[in-house]
Amino acid sequence: QVQLVESGGGLVQPGGSLRLSCAASGTIFRINAMGWYRQAPGKERELVATITSAGSTNYADSVKGRFTISRDNAKNTVYLQMNSLKPEDTAVYYCNAKVLGSMGIMVYWGQGTQVTVSS
Repeated sequence: QVQLVESGGGLVQPGGSLRLSCAASGTIFRINAMGWYRQAPGKERELVATITSAGSTNYADSVKGRFTISRDNAKNTVYLQMNSLKPEDTAVYYCNAKVLGSMGIMVYWGQGTQVTVSS
């Protein structure tokens, strides 16, 4: 079994920054793509950013230039550096990983971490 644990959420003023982390643990042979998604109240979950094992990245248009996704393969950890935060970035942020483990290739989700941008 594989677990993803997020950390780093919280309350921040508009224009501020936060860094989210997500660590994968368990029986892991290889982690392919990792990513961050978010879900605001009353809205569907949406992609924020993804990163492949080779380091190729993809961002939602709404966060390009403000957010940076990165990963540490040795630590099985993905990060999301969020700068110039806006109230519309308020949401629960979930990490996601496509993992080759003892049960084959499966997609796992973290439990989510709340990010609130407000003055």
